[in-house]
Amino acid sequence: MGSVRDSSQMYSRPEHDGDIMSMWERLLNGDEGNTDALRRLIDDSWRRCLSASVDPGRGEAPPPLEEDSLYSLRQKHGDLITASVPVMEYARDFLSETGTIMVLTDQSGTILTLEGDPATLFAAEEMNMSAGGNWSELACGTNAIGTALAVGHPVQIHSAEHYCAGIKRWTCSSTVILDPYDSSILGALDVSGLQQTYNRHSLALVVAAASRIESRLVKKEMEIRFRLLERCMHRLTGETTAGGVIVFDRRGNPVKANESAEAALAALDAGHFTGRKLEISSLSLGRMVDGRPTGLDPWIRPEWLEPILDGGVQVGSVLTVPLPRRGGLRRADQLPGDSKPRLGGSKLDQIIGNDPALLEAIERARQLAKSNVPVLLLGETGVGKEVFANGIHEHGSDRNAPFVALNCGGLSRELLAAELFGYSEGAFTGARKGGMIGKIEAANGGTLFLDELGEMPLDLQPHLLRVLEEGEIYRLGENTPRKVKFRLIAATNRDLRKEVTDGRFRMDLFYRVAVTTIRIPPLRDRGGDIEVLAEHFLQKLSRQHGIDVPILVSSAVNCMSRYGWPGNVRELRNVIEGVLLTAREGVITEHVLPQELRGSVNRPLAAADDSGAVAPGERRLEAAEREAILSTIASCNGNMTATARSLGIAKSTLYLKLKRFGLDPLVENARSCRS
Repeated sequence: MGSVRDSSQMYSRPEHDGDIMSMWERLLNGDEGNTDALRRLIDDSWRRCLSASVDPGRGEAPPPLEEDSLYSLRQKHGDLITASVPVMEYARDFLSETGTIMVLTDQSGTILTLEGDPATLFAAEEMNMSAGGNWSELACGTNAIGTALAVGHPVQIHSAEHYCAGIKRWTCSSTVILDPYDSSILGALDVSGLQQTYNRHSLALVVAAASRIESRLVKKEMEIRFRLLERCMHRLTGETTAGGVIVFDRRGNPVKANESAEAALAALDAGHFTGRKLEISSLSLGRMVDGRPTGLDPWIRPEWLEPILDGGVQVGSVLTVPLPRRGGLRRADQLPGDSKPRLGGSKLDQIIGNDPALLEAIERARQLAKSNVPVLLLGETGVGKEVFANGIHEHGSDRNAPFVALNCGGLSRELLAAELFGYSEGAFTGARKGGMIGKIEAANGGTLFLDELGEMPLDLQPHLLRVLEEGEIYRLGENTPRKVKFRLIAATNRDLRKEVTDGRFRMDLFYRVAVTTIRIPPLRDRGGDIEVLAEHFLQKLSRQHGIDVPILVSSAVNCMSRYGWPGNVRELRNVIEGVLLTAREGVITEHVLPQELRGSVNRPLAAADDSGAVAPGERRLEAAEREAILSTIASCNGNMTATARSLGIAKSTLYLKLKRFGLDPLVENARSCRS
């Protein structure tokens, strides 16, 4: 809260009303006399009003805003109003018998909402102390709201201390509400009543209430930041990010940066800032208007910026500054075993590997990106379907258009419908005030990526089909269609043709989304890429953790090459990070690899008979059973309940088999590798 050195200046002294009234009359008559009864705070305010030619005979505020303008103003200050709801509700109940009201205003002194004693509310309305009324000093002279906003700290104004004659029968206490981010003034909170309701403690009440509102604003800001960072964490730590990544909040202020950001800015510093060091903490996107920065610094290219949406609401932005090339190529562009360096900065250009099937998928993605036909990405969990989707979007006709992703798995039918289509205010219990834009609308003009499309409930599928065919969307609770145009990229690890045959996926929707398909090979089919990827992750993660890059011995590579990798590239990254932090003397051998990797090579699959031999038929049968379990765990994203159900066995039986095959450590690892 704002502070004031002399607390005696904050409180009114009703016993001096007569002297203060005489001083006011002398001031209007041009008499420069003074009296100890008049606080310096009031004297300064009166002189501001006199200098601004405020009419001392006023008896009311200017007419309130029209309904449309008031609605827009309340939308603009939605966070402040939401944070004040419990305080205003308390005022409605607590002040109803005290003859006083509580008033919330914006930083200009315009009233947003007010609650309290009904009779006092009626009296206040007669002088336009109502929603939309302006109570700044310029509008109404000296009053607690306007004066608190002018001086930036709590004040109490009583009776004769008001500048305008028609307001002198009131008493009021007010304080400012500060922005939790930069301590700028967001508005004011006031308690007012007719002069007989004067109470010195009213000021303490209003200061405590404003402090509660500020605390709720802090909590709200932290929640938004957590949501922003959650949405951006894969960019800050992801292996496919090429460049310095800086996350900005919804106001354009920096929040977090990845380990490459400092190097990227340092490179820009040399060529763009004439020796002035550019620090991350000093960055700003400038003034944000409807989530878009205005007046960007010339060194920031618009295509480097991407808005971050959560629930259809922009919670921040990401700036990706390309890293400079050193010696012709960056380490991520050319790794041991690369026969052809990758140039460019899109997600497709940064995919690591030389497997022919992978390269074919990348080339097919580049070709399909030139058109706007729907693309269906086929591949197991962790193969990088979202990386491909991002790459197709970036190679499209307008890479600056929005890219909106939604995972259709793991959401209830109701939540998925709300996320997809949005909803209007009051559409259902708990609906957000003002409604919510859906992911389809958010992707308008850009790309919508629907991951795990095969998980979409059957009864929602015709609604998506209608959007794709008609180019129209209905928010939940609305009867008016909204036009949308977007490029659809879908992904699944299921066999959708089989899902259609089994009646779990609509045939018409399948043919609508599978106009073109790209099959992304699993890591176990890309044996030659495992060493290249492992080296890439070692380089990257060593920098991230600030340790020397260890040596990866061939026996460890051979061990990894024989493993099935049910979690694919993501699982490999997790394994490399784990062994990097536990390797001794800078060497990674097969002995530091997780048990499930070593077991897949060294452990026999079936028990030996008395002679020590294992029947070939038994070995093949148990190997097939083990592979079936591995494959099902991967397709079920590590969900053991779903795995047991898919295999047609009890969950307890599944765990016994996992223990028998030495796969029980895989459970936790598979869960951590979900797409």
